[in-house]
Amino acid sequence: MADAPPTVLITGATSGLGRYLARELASSGWQVLAHGRDPVRVADNCAELGGGARGLVADLARLGEVRELAALVSAEVPRLDVLVNNAGIGFGAPGEVRQVSADGHELRFAVNYLAPVLLTRLLVPLLTASAPSRVVNVGSLGQVAFDPADAEFEHGYNGVDAYRRSKLALAAFTFELAGELDAATVTVNCLHPATFMNTAMVRQGGITPVSTVQDGGEATMRLITDPALDGVTGQFFDGIRTSRALPEAYDRQFRAKLGEVTGRMLGEAR
Repeated sequence: MADAPPTVLITGATSGLGRYLARELASSGWQVLAHGRDPVRVADNCAELGGGARGLVADLARLGEVRELAALVSAEVPRLDVLVNNAGIGFGAPGEVRQVSADGHELRFAVNYLAPVLLTRLLVPLLTASAPSRVVNVGSLGQVAFDPADAEFEHGYNGVDAYRRSKLALAAFTFELAGELDAATVTVNCLHPATFMNTAMVRQGGITPVSTVQDGGEATMRLITDPALDGVTGQFFDGIRTSRALPEAYDRQFRAKLGEVTGRMLGEAR
């Protein structure tokens, strides 16, 4: 019997970077688990991707649905070679007011950080059993320092900083998890795919795009498929170049405080 094709779960696969990755991987013979929030868009996307794709619907602003997504994948998918945490919310329209998730958390922190943390941790057993496997976190060079005690950003809110805080937190999580897992089993890396890609997220923020989705897609595909990155973990990439996140992402005290706050938000002992 021929070896089964590799399997990838891509969150936010119905538009922008996620859709590009889903198409590239499906056309290369991968089994693509294409996540989205809207059932109609998920179904349409999978129809375009063909028989190598399966649609998964979940609202990542609802932690209960994140748990359900992880449980479904763990129960029904024999192996998971790559998890791409791509779904996210951008700056929002200029002047947009603070919003909260269904669970009462600041919305960008909830979707861009809490959801991928919870999903990844719940899927670590499957990723480990599928070794060697990879976690690719789609981050950003646009990061800003914050006090984890104020993770909910209740004072002085603006959408740009809310996004940037969530991306610092995601980078910090990347390095923390990479330190916990054996690099020969599961690698965990984060990247800034490209600057202001031509996506709805960027245009909604009133920003003129300066990069194409293909620019970011090619850089992300490298982290997913390049055998030269076997065993490479705990790294931050700017496109295809090794780069650095903000210093706080490497600071153990910051990461410990962030982990404590995250655990309380997720309602889990840490």
